[in-house]
Amino acid sequence: MTETTSAGATEAPVLPAALRLGAVHITVTNLDRSVAFYQDAIGLQQHSRDGDVAALGAGGEDLLVLHEAPFARPAGRHAGLYHFALLHPSREELARALVRLAGTRTRIEGASDHGISEAIYLPDPDGNGIELAADRPRAAWPEGWDGRPEPLDLQALIRLVATEEPQRRADPGLVVGHLHLHVGDIERGLAFYRDIVGFEVQTLMSSAAFVSAGGYHHHLGFNIWRGPDVPPAPPGTVGLREWTVILPEDGLAELLARLDAANVPHDGGLTADPWGNAVRFVAG
Repeated sequence: MTETTSAGATEAPVLPAALRLGAVHITVTNLDRSVAFYQDAIGLQQHSRDGDVAALGAGGEDLLVLHEAPFARPAGRHAGLYHFALLHPSREELARALVRLAGTRTRIEGASDHGISEAIYLPDPDGNGIELAADRPRAAWPEGWDGRPEPLDLQALIRLVATEEPQRRADPGLVVGHLHLHVGDIERGLAFYRDIVGFEVQTLMSSAAFVSAGGYHHHLGFNIWRGPDVPPAPPGTVGLREWTVILPEDGLAELLARLDAANVPHDGGLTADPWGNAVRFVAG
């Protein structure tokens, strides 16, 4: 929707609060290896496979779609995926995910307490960034969240499920929580994701922005941590192919009209930010 003042002046567009995220599509170099990793270490299930494409999830909607490109180059100093977040429905489920990682001897790169959420960070076999997260109740979120984390107490997390047998599969309540992207300029990113698409800014730093719909802490983060003015990812690179945003039908229609008005190319609901990071908007 687009808000208007009492005098009829148009204000910034706002995406519907009912927005949620759908499947993330990434490029990998070895499909068998990646499917095994996401099943064993992350606890996903293979929902379908067709040639060089496999869809995975937790038994409901697809959460992750892997596309094999055997000769794809590793990601470098360019725009693209920083990480995608798989959001667990509870701290206990995040603890079970941590136990799963330990049981499969999967290397993690970090673990943070953000106040709003707790998160574990790791790469997949091609270096695609993954965040495994669980939100705290919204009433417990600290005011003025600045994006700066504290270390996560992994032992306290594990104690939540210490008497349980390890769980091989992720809970069916697992969803895609957010995307975090590398871009070349924060203001250009805001001009696209805030001023045209309609995400609302929740936290703004000099080198990163976190935006969302409905007051969520962030459905999307984007940063310039690979350097300002980085170029789009070259063709044939491991990483993000597209991510999915699910909107009510009227919200999708309004968004497509905004893209048209801003002369942003799109194929139905598929478009891209100024660095070629592709996003598909769908009704659902």
